[in-house]
Amino acid sequence: MGSISEPNEQSNRRNTKRPPGIRFIEHTKNSTISFKSHQAIVLIVTFLAYTSYHASRKTTSIIKSALDPQTPDESEQSNALWWVLGNGWAPFNGANGTVLLGDIDLAFLTVYAVGMFFSGHIGDRMNLRMFLTIGMVGTGLFTALFGVGYWANIHVFYYYLIVQMIAGLFQSTGWPSVVAVVGNWFGKTKRGLIMGVWNAHTSIGNISGSLIAAYFLKYGWGWSMVVPGLMIAVVGVVVFLFLPVDPESVGVVRDEDESGPPKNKEVTEPLLSSNTVQVDTEKGSAVGFFEAWRIPGVAPFAFCLFFAKLVAYTFLYWLPFYISHTAINGEYLSSTAAGNLSTLFDVGGVVGGILAGHISDRLDARAITAASFTYCAIPALYLYKSYGHISMSVNIILMLIIGMFVNGPYALITTAVSADLGTHRSLKGNSKALATVTAIIDGTGSIGAAIGPVLTGYISTHSWSAVFTMLMLSAFVAGLFLTKLVVAEVTAKCQDVQGESSDFTPSSVIEEV
Repeated sequence: MGSISEPNEQSNRRNTKRPPGIRFIEHTKNSTISFKSHQAIVLIVTFLAYTSYHASRKTTSIIKSALDPQTPDESEQSNALWWVLGNGWAPFNGANGTVLLGDIDLAFLTVYAVGMFFSGHIGDRMNLRMFLTIGMVGTGLFTALFGVGYWANIHVFYYYLIVQMIAGLFQSTGWPSVVAVVGNWFGKTKRGLIMGVWNAHTSIGNISGSLIAAYFLKYGWGWSMVVPGLMIAVVGVVVFLFLPVDPESVGVVRDEDESGPPKNKEVTEPLLSSNTVQVDTEKGSAVGFFEAWRIPGVAPFAFCLFFAKLVAYTFLYWLPFYISHTAINGEYLSSTAAGNLSTLFDVGGVVGGILAGHISDRLDARAITAASFTYCAIPALYLYKSYGHISMSVNIILMLIIGMFVNGPYALITTAVSADLGTHRSLKGNSKALATVTAIIDGTGSIGAAIGPVLTGYISTHSWSAVFTMLMLSAFVAGLFLTKLVVAEVTAKCQDVQGESSDFTPSSVIEEV
């Protein structure tokens, strides 16, 4: 259990850094909050925060079918809202409607990717609680403004383009901040499993965003944007009130199992080159952008995530549209039904993230786990495209499998791997690299996330088979980027099994090389 152990004067200074909600709870209880309780608060608040980020991000994929309904089915034509759903919304209901929707996705994700690099840099240099609050309130505002176009009867493409670009900028504040905060509170012991479970917020956010947007779609697509926008703004206030950034900021003493490396062995710190690169930093000073790229393992995992996120975000933005325009057992689903069905992809993603984290902890091999999941995604994608239309049951099973193999490595790299590298041994104990490293890895991945949906917008007008071919090739290339790391981990494992050295473990090899 942790306790406040600061001298009175220093404790009073730090008391001003405590979130207002934490101060209120401690004042009400007339006692300090333990280290474990702070950890629980961090997990819950950051989980809610990024769930709301993804819920607000998922909405545009749901309203695509309302903005550009190419072939409305009979159930939609008989609906009272057929004019909205059947005729779409200018300018997205024209001949180039699908392309324009792809351009919207590209603009959002491009700004998101670029903003990610700056957000990580800024996040390591300012109060992450304030930074996250500003990002969430801003995201909520511009998500809602997109929906306002429905009531304001706005049909100007550039209005939606600009609003989405600004929303993407605010969205970029989220991931580097939440990973940095969680990394500040949790050591490397079982980090893969803890962050694998915690990373379920991505899929739960997608699921809740899909369900909320699909539910309100019948009242008008504007509500599908405004409601999630209001939700993330409210959660942003919760973040401001309750999120403790790190133990030092609230004057809490770390538990013994969190203050140092695991008792048995460290989680694998990946290998970038044959020689460990020592990053020149002073303890307590933020790590520079280019210095962070030199941390062993950052580059290969970043480029792997580029292609992994390309696949994941293509499904995020286009799966409901694909389902609504593909006959399953000879029948087409409505926009609402397609949106609800698409959530099963994210259910599989929850399982995949937890499995990948747990397996990588047990094997002490992040690269092997990530590469294995990525390669398994290739046959899963092929089976879904070839046999997903046979029946609803087959579609559901294959969608769950795809979600598991596509989101598994994506979740592992953006959480446990990013946190590992942000506290890499080459940093010599400097903890102010988490947000920057996370931003580099996820920012690089987000460039791929921007390219995937826009390519799909163009390719899908010719053939969905070509889209799936692109996704399978992307998954293959993602695995290739981890080849060197996989070889290093396999070699170390084999030598360890052969007993050539009692201290020869993957972690020690990578640390000493």
